[in-house]
Amino acid sequence: MAKILVIEDEQMMLKALEFRLKKDGHQVEVARDGKSALEAIEANQFDLILTDIMLPFASGLEIINYSKNILNRPSPIIILSAVGLEKTVLEAFELGADDFITKPFSPNELSVRVKKILLRAK
Repeated sequence: MAKILVIEDEQMMLKALEFRLKKDGHQVEVARDGKSALEAIEANQFDLILTDIMLPFASGLEIINYSKNILNRPSPIIILSAVGLEKTVLEAFELGADDFITKPFSPNELSVRVKKILLRAK
């Protein structure tokens, strides 16, 4: 069972992600904005972080940078975003993101990608 932080400001998407990941057997913590996400990352060690790009208070890019480059945490990060701009995607990968899933996506795709990233991280 992996400990996963889900960072998403849209309530329905957050609930859907939380439901699917718990159904897959993971322990899930949620953050609804960038500020609470940064606090959670500082206080805890996660096996995986799923984050949107567009968030209140701190963006997904800031979250990646904080986790990977400031705290030097090994937690893999998957970006979930409707923002498919190549510049944004490339910046996310340059900062240390491990995968990028464009919204909308199927719950099955999410499960497969999460499983793959967790296996690779072991």
